[in-house]
Amino acid sequence: MSGDAAERLTGFVAALRAHGVRIGTGETVDAAEAVAALGFADRGLLREGLAATLLHTPDQRRLFDTVFDLYFPYGVGAPAGDPGDRDSLRDRLADALAAGDRALLGQLAIEAVDGLGGYGSSPGADGWSSYQTLDRLRPQTLLARVRDEMRRQGGGSGFAGRLLEDEIRRRIEEFRGLVAAEARRRVAERRGRDEIARRAVAPTADRVDFLYAGRDRLAELRRTVQPLARKLATRLAARRRRATRGTIDLRRTLRGSLSTGGVPMRPVLRRRRPARPELVLLCDVSGSVSGFSDFTMLLVQALHDQFSKVRVFAFVNRIDEVTGLLEHGRADPEGLGSRIRAEARLTGYHGSSDYGVALGEFAQRYGAAVGPRTTVFVLGDARTNMSDPNLAALREISARARRLYWLNPEPRPLWGTGDSAAPEYAGLVAMHECRNAHQLGALVGRLLPI
Repeated sequence: MSGDAAERLTGFVAALRAHGVRIGTGETVDAAEAVAALGFADRGLLREGLAATLLHTPDQRRLFDTVFDLYFPYGVGAPAGDPGDRDSLRDRLADALAAGDRALLGQLAIEAVDGLGGYGSSPGADGWSSYQTLDRLRPQTLLARVRDEMRRQGGGSGFAGRLLEDEIRRRIEEFRGLVAAEARRRVAERRGRDEIARRAVAPTADRVDFLYAGRDRLAELRRTVQPLARKLATRLAARRRRATRGTIDLRRTLRGSLSTGGVPMRPVLRRRRPARPELVLLCDVSGSVSGFSDFTMLLVQALHDQFSKVRVFAFVNRIDEVTGLLEHGRADPEGLGSRIRAEARLTGYHGSSDYGVALGEFAQRYGAAVGPRTTVFVLGDARTNMSDPNLAALREISARARRLYWLNPEPRPLWGTGDSAAPEYAGLVAMHECRNAHQLGALVGRLLPI
């Protein structure tokens, strides 16, 4: 492998690691051998070979493809030849969409960015914009033209009505993705691949902030609940096995050593019989925090076998128990949030979150749910809308519980800004930043009782 190829591969691996993909030395060596065996002539084959050696889970593929396009692009610089005017480019794009020719679509994406996506006049300020390219080319307006062409040529056989239009829309979206990848590649040539990979590549779903995740990323996150729950259940079971060993029973050890001349060859351990703990969740389901709460509720429900009892309470400014909505066979991951808001009483005379009222109502109505074997988790951003935080209620819950933790999805620098009462609550209980599923998995594995 040449020095440039080796440098490109190591940069590619480093970019994936920076986004949370675990890649060891052995996997990197396998990737180098794949590059040496496959070469660079067939880019699609190289992509699949590297994916097979470096990736562990299907949800990493989107990130992999984006970074791959930066480090192993279709070409370098502008394409040879004149891209022609916009109308000519649209004509050729319509033909390529009708034929479903992905190779030609890739070449047209390069020409489109080169001819329509450039901006800036000075050498240091020149750049390329996928938004500007697509705004000028407007590929979405070609749908009817491509549909008629496919029907005329008989290429639309097997597709009827709506199905044909859906297929054309899929091809247009694919072209839009190719344009975005080409613009990103050209910017990377100018600014450096490593910087663009660090700043402009969307992270994997488990590292997307709960507060800023869109509906598609939240749906992707829900699909990771069961794998994450299995991993955490294995860790908890191992911790529980270790906890049963106990300390050395000195008297029984010395008594047993009489048979070996007073040498304690076989230490005797006190047997511990730890009871499975109870778990209580208090979840703010208002606004953008609801995605974080919904994911955590689903995760804890998937782990319910690890505890003797799990009770879940949801609140906005009133609190209500929603454990029944999470029981096996009833929990719908996609519609959990809307079902909770429809069936539980979560608001009073207004719809804004009020932690003080909710905590006070929990202590008054559901105080018996917390006992010396109970670990309580509060999930929320601690934004009280300038109302009383009711620290006394939190003290009362903390005094009854074995442990009390607060998981806050906001970045730590934002705690205490605006209407946030996070510093006041953090002075009473252990508050942890929990912005994404990766952090949540680490915290749950470390904080959950055994």
